[in-house]
Amino acid sequence: MDKLTSLLKRRGFIYQGSEIYGGLGGTWDYGPLGVELKNKLKQSWWKKFVQQRSNIYGIDASILMNKDVWVATGHVDNFSDPLVECSKCKKRFRVDQIEGSICPECEGELGDVRQFNMMFKTQVGSVEDSASTSYLRPETAQGIFVNFKNIIDSFHPEIPFGMAQIGKAFRNEITPRDFLFRAREFEQMEVEYFVTPESWEENFETWRKDIIEWLRSVGLTLDRLHEKEVDGDELAHYSKRTIDFEYDYPFGRKELLGLAYRTDFDLSRHAKMSGVNLEYFDQVNNDHFIPHVIEPSFGVDRLVLALLLDAYHEEDVAGESRVVMRLDKSIVPIQIAILPLMKKDGMSEYAKNIFKKLSNNFVCHYDETASIGKRYRRQDEIGTPYAITVDYDSLEDNTVTVRERDTMVQKRIPVDELQGYFEEQYKFLN
Repeated sequence: MDKLTSLLKRRGFIYQGSEIYGGLGGTWDYGPLGVELKNKLKQSWWKKFVQQRSNIYGIDASILMNKDVWVATGHVDNFSDPLVECSKCKKRFRVDQIEGSICPECEGELGDVRQFNMMFKTQVGSVEDSASTSYLRPETAQGIFVNFKNIIDSFHPEIPFGMAQIGKAFRNEITPRDFLFRAREFEQMEVEYFVTPESWEENFETWRKDIIEWLRSVGLTLDRLHEKEVDGDELAHYSKRTIDFEYDYPFGRKELLGLAYRTDFDLSRHAKMSGVNLEYFDQVNNDHFIPHVIEPSFGVDRLVLALLLDAYHEEDVAGESRVVMRLDKSIVPIQIAILPLMKKDGMSEYAKNIFKKLSNNFVCHYDETASIGKRYRRQDEIGTPYAITVDYDSLEDNTVTVRERDTMVQKRIPVDELQGYFEEQYKFLN
């Protein structure tokens, strides 16, 4: 894990938030390569679960919402963790993360258990009073539920149908830890899929299979993925059934994403609190009812971490150590690296011309610094599947060397065939 986090900072994937001021716990900034990877992951999810389906409607709801949304869902009263505070060093700890009554930091005595609400509270407007109170949303789901009626009125969908959203959520974690896994600011990809009460089991199973299929498509190692059926006592108050998809992280087997049957809890609560009718009218059966909900919920950052852990490999090549990031080609930050063998004799200009042409259709990176061997290693470390080398022969016969990341096999390809060659390598993305 330490080797991976060091590489991710060194190569521009992920940085500590506010680092020059000593950082801020539980916050992380994505660098140029990290944001490319994360965006490709989100685009793949959106394509699979929204664009390739005729009955899913995408939205982007506001982070700030009327405080009554969170009163209705129970977050204001119940979205909390039990914690204890050390009487000596004043540090706070979640109860489930410590043993006994002695502080693990300074051996001081721990106080009584108290509930700590994890929502970030803020004020809207110029006057600070109870009427101006709002919260940074702790989940993206409620932005979907409060827009349920808007989608019904605008699109008149037939049930089953879904609403999807990708967006930021915020939780004031007591002890953020394990790099990207438990942070105070994070991103979610969620679908709320509305079904008839009698069809939830069939739809639940369909979503379970679709989740696994998509995880495989972005390169997750399924041998490290485990389905945990959440027991009744551990179920969230709104859920009748939940599967936690857990992943074998270096710090233990932890939840990667969840699939929950939320019944009609959320829509019923919002209908009661707002006074707005949120029933669905089934014209075929002439029936009014509150739909039930299947919710697949993905944590973007947790999935990014899992994919990076899967991809990281160290190997011996001719007596030298090589670090290679074997990311799936569908989510790599850089698709093609373009490397002139030397800066002189027109090779740089030749290579830059190739960059100009290929970058219209592919994410390319131009690099002319250091020896060609070191540049290959740099591209291996960031997961670039293909590297083009321009050399003296290129200037004579208009061919270049194309090197493949995983096998390190090199082949000569005419420059005018590069576009077609890479279209074939990445055709699965279209």
